[in-house]
Amino acid sequence: MSDRYFEDFVVGQVQRPSGRVRVEKDDIVAFAKAFDPQPFHLDDEAARKSIFGRLVASGWHTAALTMRLVATSEYRPASGTVGLGFDGLRWPRPVYPGDELRIESEVIEMRPSKSRPDRGLMKIRTRTLNQNGEVVQELIANAIVPRRSTATVA
Repeated sequence: MSDRYFEDFVVGQVQRPSGRVRVEKDDIVAFAKAFDPQPFHLDDEAARKSIFGRLVASGWHTAALTMRLVATSEYRPASGTVGLGFDGLRWPRPVYPGDELRIESEVIEMRPSKSRPDRGLMKIRTRTLNQNGEVVQELIANAIVPRRSTATVA
């Protein structure tokens, strides 16, 4: 993995990292017990009676798995991914036990920081997809990224 700086990204660039993560039932239940204890995340029978019809992962679990894929991607910026917040987060499809997730990210906006000339600001759309290529999460994140050199910055 090589260091990637603000100058190494361009608007419209799509990155499809090869990392994947399999979602296991025990992990869904453990996450739910700790952070989102709702019946359709904890118990098969209760989940069958829910709008999902079966056990599903918490959206927040999906978000955490997405962050893992982002953080371990070869496309991440030098010094890591530093988020400044989200403009949007949605879960259009549930994540089930046995699903295998991957991500793809697209740079949708870029601009040099006015207050920190050694940094750039990026808006990135990251889609989390299951093994069937269906989007299970989409987020639009704002990130701060180091610049390679500030020697030419006025």
